[in-house]
Amino acid sequence: MSSPAQEIPIAAQGGNTEAFAFVETLAAELSGGKVDLPSFPDIALRVRQALSDEEVSQEKVVRVVGSEPMLAARLLQIANSAAINYSGRPITELRTAIARLGFNMVRSAAIAFAMSQLKKSDALKGLEQPLDDLWQTSAAVAAMSYVVAKRFSRVNPDTAMLAGLLHGIGHLYILTRASRHPRLLADRGAYSAIVRDWHTPIAQALLENWDMAEEIVTAVSNYEDLERKHAGPPDLTDVLTVSQLLSAFKDHRDTLELNMHDVAACRRLQIDAAGYQKLIDESQREIDALREALGV
Repeated sequence: MSSPAQEIPIAAQGGNTEAFAFVETLAAELSGGKVDLPSFPDIALRVRQALSDEEVSQEKVVRVVGSEPMLAARLLQIANSAAINYSGRPITELRTAIARLGFNMVRSAAIAFAMSQLKKSDALKGLEQPLDDLWQTSAAVAAMSYVVAKRFSRVNPDTAMLAGLLHGIGHLYILTRASRHPRLLADRGAYSAIVRDWHTPIAQALLENWDMAEEIVTAVSNYEDLERKHAGPPDLTDVLTVSQLLSAFKDHRDTLELNMHDVAACRRLQIDAAGYQKLIDESQREIDALREALGV
C-alpha cells in the first residue's frame, strides 16, 4: 500500500507540540500500513472478511449476519423500507432479505451498524456527540448518493450508498485516534487543520486495507476535487461529489446553486438548479426512508 507524502499542517508547526506529535503518529501509521479501526464492532470485520471472497455462498453470509441479531434486524428493516421494498409485501426471513438486497447493501448495512455503535465504545467515551454528527452526515450522504446515482447516472445505487457511508471514514479514523489527546481536540483550529490535510490519505489507506473496490477508493479519495477532469459518462466519484454538496446545502436553497455552480461533476451529470430542486423535492421521502433504514 502506498502512503501519500504529507507535510506537517501549519497549525501543528506553530508551537502546538501535541498536534505535532499526533501528526507524527498519523504519518508513522500510514507509512507502516497500520491503518485500521480497532474500535469497530467485530461483526463488521466478519462481514467484510466473508464478502471479500467472491465465491462466498449466500448461506455463509446469512450465518455471519445472523450471528449479530441487531444487524440482522437492521437488514430486515432495510429490506422492508419504502425505498427498497416497492411491493409492500413484508419480508420476514433474513435469507430473503439478503437475496433481495444483494451483498453490496449487506456490506453497507454492516458498516452503518458498526458506525452507529461506535459511540457506545468505552474507549471513545466523551466523543458521543462528534461521533453522532459524523454518523448523521455519513448516512445523509449515503442516502443522497443512492438517489443521485439512480436518477442521474448508470452507477449502481447500492455501490453509491456504500461510497457515501464511507466518504468520511478518514475523519472517523482521526477522531478515534485523537480521543487520546483531549487538549488537541479542544484546539479546534489545530484539529480542523489536521483533519483537512490528512483525512483523504487516511481514508485511501484504510479502504485499501479493507480491500474495498477500486472505484470506491477512488471516489472517497477524490470527491472533494470540484474541478476533477474525467472523460466518459458520469462515474461514482461524480455521484459522490454532487451528493456531498447536495447534502451539505439542501437546507440552504439560497446558496445551493452558488455552491454547485461550475462544479465539473454537475456538468457531467447534467444537473442544474432546477434539477437540484426537483431531486430534493421528489426524493425527500425516499431519502428519509433510506436514512431511517440505516438507523438514523
